[in-house]
Amino acid sequence: MFTVFFAVDEINRNHQILPNVTLGYNVYDSYVDLFRAIQGAVRIYSGTKEQYPNYNCDNSSVLAAVIEGMPPSFSIQYANIFGMYKYPQLHEYLKMVHFTNTMGQEIYFNDDEIHIGYDIYSLVNLPNGTINSIKVGTFNYNAPPGKKIQIDESAITWENKFSLQTPRSVCSESCRPGTRKSIREGLPFCCYDCIPCPDGQFSNQTDMDICAYCLEDQWPNEQKSACKPKVIIFLSYEEPVSVVLIFITVLFSLTSAAVLGIFIKYQDTPIVKANNRDLSYLILISLTFSFQCCFIFIGRPDQLTCFLRQAVFGITFSISVSSLLAKTLIVVIAFNATKPGNSLRKWVGAQLPKYIVFLCSSVQVLICFLWLIIAPPSPFYNAKSEVGKIIVECNEGSAIAFYTILGYLCVLACVSFIIAFLARKLPDTFNDAKLITFSMLLFMTVWSFFIPTYLSAKGTSTVAVEVFAILASSSGLLGCMFIPKCYIILLKPERNKKNNMLRTA
Repeated sequence: MFTVFFAVDEINRNHQILPNVTLGYNVYDSYVDLFRAIQGAVRIYSGTKEQYPNYNCDNSSVLAAVIEGMPPSFSIQYANIFGMYKYPQLHEYLKMVHFTNTMGQEIYFNDDEIHIGYDIYSLVNLPNGTINSIKVGTFNYNAPPGKKIQIDESAITWENKFSLQTPRSVCSESCRPGTRKSIREGLPFCCYDCIPCPDGQFSNQTDMDICAYCLEDQWPNEQKSACKPKVIIFLSYEEPVSVVLIFITVLFSLTSAAVLGIFIKYQDTPIVKANNRDLSYLILISLTFSFQCCFIFIGRPDQLTCFLRQAVFGITFSISVSSLLAKTLIVVIAFNATKPGNSLRKWVGAQLPKYIVFLCSSVQVLICFLWLIIAPPSPFYNAKSEVGKIIVECNEGSAIAFYTILGYLCVLACVSFIIAFLARKLPDTFNDAKLITFSMLLFMTVWSFFIPTYLSAKGTSTVAVEVFAILASSSGLLGCMFIPKCYIILLKPERNKKNNMLRTA
C-alpha cells in the first residue's frame, strides 16, 4: 500500500510523466470476505459511502482504474463488476507509460513486463529483532541474455542451519545430461525424478523430457550424454581365438604336406600303391588347400574374401570326399571283378577314378558358380547383433545355396560311408574301406554338430565355429586315412611288403 502512495506522489511531482493530470486514490479493505469485496466494488463505482448500483455520484474525480491484490476467486468477481462499466485493471494504462525517472533510468512497459532494472535485496533477521536489508544483486532487462540477473552469492547471509550449503528450493534440481525428467504424480510440475536414459538412448542437455536414440552406427557413451561411433569388430588376426585357429591351421597344413612328401618318397612301396596312389595324392593336396582356406575366414571381410570363402571350402572338400568315394567304388569293383564272368571287369582301369572325381566335383563347382552369379556373398555391417558394436561379416547372399553346398557334401559322405561300410570285410589288400568308414563317420558327426551351433552363434563366433568345423573334419580325414599308413611306412617297414599286403582277412 505504501508503494502505491509513493508512486502516486512521485508521478504527481514529475510533470513529464502525466502532464496536466493529478492522480488520487481511495483505499478499501475487503477483510478477506467475498461479500465485503463485492460491496466495496459497488461503493467504488458509486463514489459515496452508500452503494448505488449503476449510479456514479462522485462529481469531484474520475475513476481511472482499479488495483487489487486479492485471491483469484475475488479478482474474478471484481473483473465481472467493473468489466460491465468498461473499467480495466491498471495494466492497460501502464502499457502506454514511457518516461525517465529521477535517477535517469528509462522506464516503459510492454504487454508482459516492465522494461527497467531492479536491485535485489536480502532481508536478514538480526539477533536483536531488527531486520537488515542487504543488496545482493541486480536485474537489468536491457542486458544481454544470460546476464540480466547478477547475484553476488558471497553477500548473502543464510541462517545457521544453512551454513554448510546453499538451501535447495522446493522444486527438484535440474536433471543432468544422460537423464530425463519423470514428473512425480500428484506433485507440482517442477517436482520430478531424474531417470537414467535406457540403453541405446542419450540426452545432451539438462532437464530433457525424453531421451533420444543415436544413429544406427553410433552408441551412447558411458554417461549417455552424447553419441560416439560404434566399435567395428571382426575375427581379426590379433584375437586369441584367431591365434589358436591359425596355429592349428599351419600345423595341419604342414602335416598334410609332410604326409604327401612321405607318400611321394615311398610311392613304390605296396602300401602306397595299393588302392590307387594318384587318388591319395589328390586327397592330400585337397586337404592341404582345405586347411589353408581357413585363412580366408580370418581378418576383415571384403568383397573378394566373401566371394571366395564358401566356394573354395565347398570345392576343395568335394574333391576330397569324391576321391574317397572313388576309392571305395574301386575296392568294390576290383574285388568283384576277380570273379569269373563278372561284367564289372570292363570297368577296372585307371580312368574310372578320374571320371568319378570329375563328375562329383563338377556338381559342386556348378552349384558354387550359380551361387556366385545369382546371389554372390558380400560384406555386411551388422549393427544390431551386439550392443554398441558393428560386426563386419559376410552376407551369404543365398542361404539356400549355402546349405545346398553343405547338403551335397553330406550326400557324398553318406554314399561313401554306406559303400565303405558294406565293403569293410573285404581282404586286407583293400583295407582302405575300413579307414574310409571311420573317416566318413567322423566327417558327418562334425558337420551334424556344426549346423545347430552355427545357427545359434552370433557375431564373430559364427566364423570361428565354421573354421573349427573345417579344421576338425579335414584333420579327421587326414588322421583316419593316412596316419595309420605313415605309421607302417616309417615305423613298421617290415609290414610294408607285398607278401603281407596279400594276406586275406
